[in-house]
Amino acid sequence: GSHCVDLDNRAGARLATDHLIAQGRRRIGTVAGPVDMTAGLDRLAGWRASLAAAALPDDAVAYGDFTVGGGAAAVARLLATHPDLDALFVASDLMASGVLTHLAARGIRVPQDVAVVGFDDLEVAESTHPPLTTVAQPVTEMAARAGRMLADLLAGVRVPAEPVLFEARLVRRGSA
Repeated sequence: GSHCVDLDNRAGARLATDHLIAQGRRRIGTVAGPVDMTAGLDRLAGWRASLAAAALPDDAVAYGDFTVGGGAAAVARLLATHPDLDALFVASDLMASGVLTHLAARGIRVPQDVAVVGFDDLEVAESTHPPLTTVAQPVTEMAARAGRMLADLLAGVRVPAEPVLFEARLVRRGSA
């Protein structure tokens, strides 16, 4: 019953994972977001749905906290139990930055050995090495819509309580 403006996180995760599958990747892990956040849960569900549709395993999961350090620690745990991964969907660009740094330190080439796709399209995505393929959120449009919704509510205008979900878009760069 609450008013909200968000990205379709589940569809965004499917978009990212489908991109990896289309590249021929077959052992795709994820560095998922926190399980106490809707975005983390929805992105994990989208990754799982994409893998299920392709009849691929979805057992390679490690959880992070949407930080650079959290991403690095999670991918270290993930590779310790799943060294055969050829791709990673990472639930945030900050975590993906940590993932890329960790992979480079281990001599794992991106995208040759492991392709990586992040989520958010933050400025860091363009400055990683290689530049990060990621799911973009239309933040400006989302903020404008939320602002109009809030202004209408404050003015006493009846605003439907259904969530307003924006469509995700894949930004292709060098990591996948």
